[in-house]
Amino acid sequence: MRKKIVAANWKMNLNLTEGGNLVSDICKSLPILAENMQVLIAPPYINITSVVSQLSGVSNVFVAAQNCHQEASGAYTGEVAASMLSAAGVTYVIIGHSERRQYFAESNAMLAQKTDQALSNNLKVVFCCGEPLEVRDANNQNAYVAQQIEESIFHLTAEQMNSVVVAYEPIWAIGTGRTANTAQAQDMHSHIRAVLSAKFGAEVADSTSILYGGSCKPSNAAELFACQDVDGGLIGGASLKAEEFLGIIYAMTK
Repeated sequence: MRKKIVAANWKMNLNLTEGGNLVSDICKSLPILAENMQVLIAPPYINITSVVSQLSGVSNVFVAAQNCHQEASGAYTGEVAASMLSAAGVTYVIIGHSERRQYFAESNAMLAQKTDQALSNNLKVVFCCGEPLEVRDANNQNAYVAQQIEESIFHLTAEQMNSVVVAYEPIWAIGTGRTANTAQAQDMHSHIRAVLSAKFGAEVADSTSILYGGSCKPSNAAELFACQDVDGGLIGGASLKAEEFLGIIYAMTK
């Protein structure tokens, strides 16, 4: 049975006190999570050790990092290595978020290196993929997303894929005024699973969690999570308010 996952990506938001208060509020009202359900919280680097400490002893809730560097160590001022994250108590790391691709020119080849660094340091990976507006309008989204996956994680073994979660971000539906409907989300998630199946086999594809990262909120979470191939969500803005994020978590548990 593949895991259902709701992941909070705080991005560059919340200072140490604000982040601590948010985690505290979430934990106070957190529902009981079944064994196949997980909640991930990805704070800025400066909050990580504090959040790890807060979540100590909380079942099925884990800390994720928002990024890691593609090299093991070296003269890379301002960067953080996967080994440092692992030593700090991080469990997951987000690789290839659309904002990293857009603002920091992260290529598929670079993301393959980052994935290797994460896995070699016992971190699990949330691998992000998704198409921009012009690709969707040209109806080339399936080939575009397949290429992202092929060039970044097809070098992995089937065993390594046990530590990889895929997150689909419809970039064209984030901040554009356009909305991805449930059918569009399911269609792409089904396509991603087929791409994985063709490479790694049906067993790996069926056990890989695929999250939806396109403006998921309490009002649409239940409908999205009811889709056959949608296994949870990668949550941005709605993860910064305890009530909204808890609403999404509760949708997952129903």
